[in-house]
Amino acid sequence: MSPPAQVAALLRHFADLRDRTHGHAPAPAARDRPGKDVLFVRTVPLLDPFARQALEELNGPLLLNTGHVTASGVRRTGERGLEALWELSWPEQRLAGIGAVRLHAFYGAGFHHPHLQGGTVGRWPLNVFTPEQAAAELHTLRAIAAADLHNLVAQRDHRVIPAMKR
Repeated sequence: MSPPAQVAALLRHFADLRDRTHGHAPAPAARDRPGKDVLFVRTVPLLDPFARQALEELNGPLLLNTGHVTASGVRRTGERGLEALWELSWPEQRLAGIGAVRLHAFYGAGFHHPHLQGGTVGRWPLNVFTPEQAAAELHTLRAIAAADLHNLVAQRDHRVIPAMKR
């Protein structure tokens, strides 16, 4: 029996740490930063539809489709790292002066491998190399987005959620 998706992701993560590599079949494992950068650049398009889906799932019932999802694509950060951002913003959030719901894939300069995090919530390992592995991250992306939205409401109040104004 195969382990659940989140356990399989952790097993890939721990194997990377053990083997001091990043990457698993079908992609060859990378040992150096340039090779790991290539794998990250390949991961972002795999993750993109699922990051967008997780944010759009909040937009419909909670934001009454007033939100807008944006994606940065892969970009280099000032610390020689790489990142990709997906954000969900909406009028009440902007008027309240709080951040958007954010999904952040990043590979910091001093990191062994990439991670996921939200704008207000912690890090998850990001070890995605196939479309199937990207799809299996949907539950994590949903959890990050939901926790981020919860924390943003806590920065103001429930009135930043259009569905709560009914």
